[in-house]
Amino acid sequence: MTYGKDLSSLTVCRSLLDTPVFRMLKRVLEGDETAVGACAAALMREAERLGMAGSLVRGAVIHGLVQEANLVSETIEAKKGALGESLRAAFVRDIEVLLPLITEPAHMWLGIPFFDDYKPTHGMGTEAAKSLTESLAGVQTAEEAAAAFLAYYRRYGYGDIASCAALEWEDAAHRLRGIPSFAAMDLADIIGYAHQKEQILGNTEAFVAGRTANNVLLVGARGTGKSSIVKALAKVYYGQGLRLVQLKKSQLSDLPAVMEALRIHAGKRFIVFLDDLSFEEHDPAYKRLKSAIEGGVAARPENVLLYATSNRRHLIHESWRDRDGAQDELYREDSMNETISLSDRFGLIIHYYAPDQKEYLSIIDHMLRKEGIALTPEELRIAGVRWEMTHSGRSGRTAQQFVMHYLGQNTLY
Repeated sequence: MTYGKDLSSLTVCRSLLDTPVFRMLKRVLEGDETAVGACAAALMREAERLGMAGSLVRGAVIHGLVQEANLVSETIEAKKGALGESLRAAFVRDIEVLLPLITEPAHMWLGIPFFDDYKPTHGMGTEAAKSLTESLAGVQTAEEAAAAFLAYYRRYGYGDIASCAALEWEDAAHRLRGIPSFAAMDLADIIGYAHQKEQILGNTEAFVAGRTANNVLLVGARGTGKSSIVKALAKVYYGQGLRLVQLKKSQLSDLPAVMEALRIHAGKRFIVFLDDLSFEEHDPAYKRLKSAIEGGVAARPENVLLYATSNRRHLIHESWRDRDGAQDELYREDSMNETISLSDRFGLIIHYYAPDQKEYLSIIDHMLRKEGIALTPEELRIAGVRWEMTHSGRSGRTAQQFVMHYLGQNTLY
């Protein structure tokens, strides 16, 4: 069947035509029957990769509109939701061209009945995708459909920033890439450290709300949940526009480029997360980080904060020689000031200490109860303390390792 409106007339959403699926779909809509098989195969590959259910043509159009950047989605992100009247009218016109593909069953275009309600091997769906699906349910006009997409762009953005709570920096391509498999604990499952939680949540809530907030350094004993609480923030505040950007120490030289990439997405808030951070005495990377925190030549974007975790209070390796007045440094105080100057640039420093026995056993108890196992206080104490004594001391990580061992040895599957 030949499609009444040619996809080549798209303007705002013209980037869709650069994707392989849409190039083949365009040929099908223009009446090229030889392209049907290739188009159907491409749609099924996308459906299995993305967990796309329902009408595959509808799904491909929606995915393209939210994943591929277009002038409207980019403008909304850069201008914090604002959109000019003429640009909006052009977008509605493009949606009018695409509307039959969204509202009509897939067999009308491809002649394959089961494409109307495709069931992938593994269904998937993000909060953003589910929200858009609900908004598009029952739309009949281009104006209604355009309004649903505009609301999506304003709340979630576009591309990986919309669909993923966490992103990473791709060195080779010099761009941000989503982490679909990002795993974060629920905040309720992070036991203890109430004061530390209060501090980091208060700072993050202020940041998400657009108020002033500080860069954060979480420092202290290993395995105490410093990384877990930061990752949990991305899960808690995803719907409010917060994204986590995981950056490795080796990527600090790219930090200015990362900052500029995030500046473009002014409608979102980003935490650049540096996990388990530390530097040797003469490591030049820490000066790059100092410059980035202060802003360097270009001011740090107002929608970006840095959160770091470390086992070292001052981030830089220190020895007793550094504190010895007999060392070769003529002005010892200047050397010491340089050592602590990086950590001083984090406005909020949150200290984590190893849990006491009560807290340690509470963590184990909570994890076991989530699996439907309740030990008596005495059983819990004996098993937990025995594990602690034969491992690396009390910590949340040690508690988790004990629970994994206990489930493996005592649970029948």
